[in-house]
Amino acid sequence: MRERWKTKHGGEECGNPTYKLMASKKMVGIFASVWMKREILRKYRVSNVKACTIACGLMGCLGNKGAVSVSMSIEGTSFCFVTAHLASGQKKGDEMRRNQQVGEIFKRTAFPRLPQEFDDPLPPIISGHDRIFWFGDLNYRLYMDDDTARELIRKKKWKELQKFDQLKKEQQRGVFQGWKEGDVEFAPTYKYSVELGNRYTGDKHAPFNPNTGEKRRTPAWCDRIMWFGKGIQQLSYFRGESRFSDHRPVSALFTAEIDVLGPPNSKTVSLSKFLNSMNLSRFVVNNGPTTTNTTTTTKRTLLSLIKAEAEESENEDELIVDNTHNRS
Repeated sequence: MRERWKTKHGGEECGNPTYKLMASKKMVGIFASVWMKREILRKYRVSNVKACTIACGLMGCLGNKGAVSVSMSIEGTSFCFVTAHLASGQKKGDEMRRNQQVGEIFKRTAFPRLPQEFDDPLPPIISGHDRIFWFGDLNYRLYMDDDTARELIRKKKWKELQKFDQLKKEQQRGVFQGWKEGDVEFAPTYKYSVELGNRYTGDKHAPFNPNTGEKRRTPAWCDRIMWFGKGIQQLSYFRGESRFSDHRPVSALFTAEIDVLGPPNSKTVSLSKFLNSMNLSRFVVNNGPTTTNTTTTTKRTLLSLIKAEAEESENEDELIVDNTHNRS
């Protein structure tokens, strides 16, 4: 039987001693979970872990489209993770539905404070966080015909293909303004044939099977990872090759800076002032004459200097006590 740990947020961890589940939330097919290394939890204070779901599907109510967001603070820095599934379709005007859903997610996502948290600085909305990560099936397509797109993919001309990327074009028009994405140096992640696995649907070089019901779609980078905020650096951005659906997953690795909060009422003492208060010349070790008739000195560690100072202080205290007894 595998050991399980209950988290304070109601989740469970399946026998993993390295990571701890901080939050998980699901809305229909959209799922987000945040895990943290236990060594980070021992070193830094993590607080105010909250989740929010926003449905943007049919009539603006169904949860097949929308977002699941997780908010949390690590020391003095707030983080927000947004997993989204936006409207599908490659017809002209479908990108406007996606843009509208992005706006709805920004507008409606909120992390309300509890009565005991009124003094907490955690921001209640997505844009108020210090570091934000937005990822998922954003469904933005390519502004080009199918045959040309497949030819550029066959030649692996990613830079040329990105000139027609719908998400990049919509960013120039104000959607996700100021957000960043790493260099996309991999093949489009949609739409793959579930039956053939490694081929896009409608591939002319693949055997046609009318019984599959797979629709021909122009390949596109539907699956993306973006970020917003200072102190974030992306180290890698790549796609996986699992074949569980007609998409290919994408992954990214980041480093993020945090503001470490000191203990309350803490005072900083200059090390130089501390060392100057000690008579360091008493602790210099003379190793005797050398071949050049000079004296070499062995440097003592700070710990040994402090220890020697403490021992000398104890000896002085004992001497004072002895002299007092002699006078009486």
